[in-house]
Amino acid sequence: MRLPKHIGIIPDGNRRWALRNGLDKSEGYDLGLDPGLKLFKACKEIGVNEITYYGFTTDNTKRPKEQRLAFTEACINAVKLLSNEDAELLVLGNTESNMFPKELKPYTTRKKFGKGSIKVNFLVNYGWAWDLEKLALNDGNKVVDKLKSKDISRIDLIIRWGGRRRLSGFLPVQSVYSDFYVIDDYWPDFKEDHVYEALKWYDEQDVTLGG
Repeated sequence: MRLPKHIGIIPDGNRRWALRNGLDKSEGYDLGLDPGLKLFKACKEIGVNEITYYGFTTDNTKRPKEQRLAFTEACINAVKLLSNEDAELLVLGNTESNMFPKELKPYTTRKKFGKGSIKVNFLVNYGWAWDLEKLALNDGNKVVDKLKSKDISRIDLIIRWGGRRRLSGFLPVQSVYSDFYVIDDYWPDFKEDHVYEALKWYDEQDVTLGG
């Protein structure tokens, strides 16, 4: 099977899952921690080189305070969980904003845990406009050198849970040639089979990168 080197993860549907199960919207985020760890372990076993998780965006911070606090705490806990694994971690986002959790600032330079055998990027307080803002000042250097996300490689496959058919500003430069696979199940209902089904689908695609 032809494997993607880099998989992007959009773990959507936490709030809808919570409402469907009689919970407050803010209670859905914490239930995404276990799926995130299971996905990491599956990708590492399969042989994927890099994963990028979409944590929360600058737009998400406009949500009600209790939701904002809940998804921020979930992202902090997710990164701490991954720091106990064999991974090379990077947290990327607007650290100048007070919406960026101070607990994650030590991870804003890539750090190796264990052997660091798989790169894991976590987007926290990330915004596509923030990522691209320096491009307007391009002085002739390569565009990629102006990206805030320049340390993240091109994404081969993006998997989105929750049924939505949109990228929601997810790394617009790195995703320019990504294949996009949508899973209708909500993120808290994650199953490892979701990953294998996405990989099987990806293997059947004609990846030409425009050539």
